[in-house]
Amino acid sequence: MERRKFIQASALVTASFYISRDLFAKPKGPVYGHNGKRYVLDTKWGTLDSSRYPVKDCHEMVQDKKGRIILLTNEIKNNILVYNTSGKLLENWGHEFPGAHGLTLSNENGTEYLFITDTEKHQVYKTTMDGKILLTIDYPAETGVYKKKEEFVPTETTIAPNGDIFIADGYGAQYILHYDSQGKLLGFFGGRGEGNEHLDNAHGICVDYRNNTPSLIITDRTRNCFKRFGFDGKLQEVISLPGACVCRPVIKGKYLYAAVLRSPNMDKNASGFVTILDKDNKVVSNIGGTAPTYENGVLQPMQQAEKIFEHPHDVCVDNDQNLYVAQWNAGKVYPYKLKRV
Repeated sequence: MERRKFIQASALVTASFYISRDLFAKPKGPVYGHNGKRYVLDTKWGTLDSSRYPVKDCHEMVQDKKGRIILLTNEIKNNILVYNTSGKLLENWGHEFPGAHGLTLSNENGTEYLFITDTEKHQVYKTTMDGKILLTIDYPAETGVYKKKEEFVPTETTIAPNGDIFIADGYGAQYILHYDSQGKLLGFFGGRGEGNEHLDNAHGICVDYRNNTPSLIITDRTRNCFKRFGFDGKLQEVISLPGACVCRPVIKGKYLYAAVLRSPNMDKNASGFVTILDKDNKVVSNIGGTAPTYENGVLQPMQQAEKIFEHPHDVCVDNDQNLYVAQWNAGKVYPYKLKRV
């Protein structure tokens, strides 16, 4: 009996040793980021056989309720690549989106759908998860501000709690178009201009549920900021991000994540990084960028510090708080994974 207790105790000690060793093991490779939002980079995570599954620009990524990571690329041999979180390809589809740019996931009473913007076809599509097109939104001639379809170059969508669709015309006239769930235009706001209520390179948009009243966060990329608007189109807040030419805002939990395409301005090639803001919209970490610094409550200019990315275009945050980064104009690289440490 004593011998059995000794063996059991020894086994427990040994097990606890290995658990402790795993908890305190050093990460394999360099660690990037700041203030508890730190990651190890895996540049091979999404790499596939390019002769079979090519990509051009890897524009955006989402995670569905099954845990799958869905990538949108403007390569018409396979506009959509679906991975598991280990980087294994599960399926691919899509040949009709030459300007595939924005990818949004919506959930309608438990059923998920995708919204895809196409900058070359000047349209927005709602599809099933396997690519069947259910709704097409053409250029909004009824606004009176668009004379031809080429003036409408949609880059992103977001879906309101009631199912309404908001489209950011980020490469066109810079308006935010508000539609009902059936594609009927309800209104629009923004557009080019000098005041804060106007937009310049309104590249991304999302619904922010972190406060009691949901609102829209919209990219104003060339002005290095996000802007918060109500669903009625009224400006509520400007979130200044000096030096960061941000892409779309991505919210997971209490944090806002964004790919920074270039820094400190749009003129500098291959100068991107990833930024993370807390619930108070304070930058807490820059992955591949300079450490966030505040002086008298004012964020100081940020820029690329480590050349681990060229042109990050989107960030997907999985349920384990790991990140996936899709890049534009980066030599047709597949997405990278950043594992939280």
